Amino acid sequence: MADFGGEDVVAAPQALTQAAQQKLKALVTRIETLEQEKAGIAADIKEIYAEAKGVGYDVKVLRKVIARRKQDPRQRAEFEQIMDLYLLALGEI
Repeated sequence: MADFGGEDVVAAPQALTQAAQQKLKALVTRIETLEQEKAGIAADIKEIYAEAKGVGYDVKVLRKVIARRKQDPRQRAEFEQIMDLYLLALGEI
């Protein structure tokens, strides 16, 4: 029995057709496979950052560089202009 917003709902496997059950299992399997691949890729990325640190690069700055390269150039320029305006107003630059 599952609790959905105060209501008890009985979930029975026969509520799904055989085809729907097979499709659900296939979807879950695909998601699990991708989650495993994602964990492997995350470990690879972590190793690369460790390598970068080992040869003297600042990993915090490197992460910012990667994040900036993902941004749309126009949006990044607009963001930087607004940031400069705010910092100027605060006497920081």
